[in-house]
Amino acid sequence: MRVLTYAAAELPPELSAQVAELEAQAWPGSRAGHDPELAPEVMLLCDDEGAVVASLALLHKPVRHAGRTYRAAGLSAVVTRDTARGRGYGGRLVAAARTALAADPAVDLVLFSCDRPLVPFYEAAGFTRLPGTVLVGGTPEQPLATDAPGFAKEVLADFPGAGTDAAAFAGARISLYPGLVDRLW
Repeated sequence: MRVLTYAAAELPPELSAQVAELEAQAWPGSRAGHDPELAPEVMLLCDDEGAVVASLALLHKPVRHAGRTYRAAGLSAVVTRDTARGRGYGGRLVAAARTALAADPAVDLVLFSCDRPLVPFYEAAGFTRLPGTVLVGGTPEQPLATDAPGFAKEVLADFPGAGTDAAAFAGARISLYPGLVDRLW
């Protein structure tokens, strides 16, 4: 198994087709791809034959919070091939993403949301749950918050940037606003 990372625009067509297949398995009818404004990268876990076993997207944007602008990244579209689930592949890829983002000098913090039952999965990869924290996605005109009725979301984070005030994000309402394509990365 090997981890590969590509800028989304540079993902080879054969790998892009496999990622689209995995995403269609997990989220039938959803639109593939990410907003180019979020500088998407695709991380893949591939087997020795080059088949994509798991994939995820890393999205990036500046986030203004508590009087400061942070260089934020987030995980999106984390998926493992249905025939390979339960073998630790997704966790391995998520841990690799956390390591890569922690080593990236252009990332101050990592923020993303997930369904509540998935919190232990992300915590096992080293992310920290932020109890009471709410991400507000979408746009200011069309917001979508993780505490919206019917959502069962939790916010997770990592703070690799020197001087990032982790305490400022605990129990906070954070205006992420990634747009209408990746409404809540």
